[in-house]
Amino acid sequence: MTRRSLLVAGIGAYLLALLATAPATLADATLQRASAGRLRLAEVRGTLWSGAGLLEVRDARGQTGIAREFAWRIKPLSLLLAHLVCDVRLGKAFQSFPVTLSVSGIELTNADFQLPAAALGLAEPRLAPLGLTGEVLIHVSSLSIARDSMAGEATLKWRAAGSALTKVSPLGDYELRLDAGNRTVNAVLRTIAGPIQFDGTGSWMQGARPVFAGMASVPPELQQELAPLLRMIAVEHGAGKFEFRLD
Repeated sequence: MTRRSLLVAGIGAYLLALLATAPATLADATLQRASAGRLRLAEVRGTLWSGAGLLEVRDARGQTGIAREFAWRIKPLSLLLAHLVCDVRLGKAFQSFPVTLSVSGIELTNADFQLPAAALGLAEPRLAPLGLTGEVLIHVSSLSIARDSMAGEATLKWRAAGSALTKVSPLGDYELRLDAGNRTVNAVLRTIAGPIQFDGTGSWMQGARPVFAGMASVPPELQQELAPLLRMIAVEHGAGKFEFRLD
């Protein structure tokens, strides 16, 4: 074995020892700094090598939010290949998926998890007053994030969509498809089923705010009930037609 190989093996063994003994609570501090307080780990147990807890998604003030069970396990041999592979599971109902960290960035594939629709209000504060209900299923086919680029595909499906401000329930099922390339993420919204027909497109460039625009159509028999709700986030253009923008 060459001197270089011995050095790499020695560094790898040292890192493995650190991960095996370091408390999992260190992961919360790292996550908090990286997300500016928007993501936190609570009720953490285990070590940095293998741990579990509650992943909290918080609002811009770092206060109210939602939580999901979260577990991780690092694959030790990956450290010898100059990157770190971690199996992650978010929620009991879904399989774990690999997350790879390296000096060039972060990658993940075939990730599935579920969040309550209230999470949409955390991502976009203007939606919070609507009291959104239903579940959002997220599938990430692939995602690669580097310092100056981003690539991947993901799908968000909002099932049994609803709002605490209306008795009409459910409002429908909707899908948002995301396609990332270079420094831009493009989004397409479509209606799967439901009385309100939503469609729209948007984009987000690194370093800028997301921009999204679309239309909502409401059938005549529901206009009286749903028009006040839609006017909170959209501009009415004739009976049953509403234009919305997020930028």
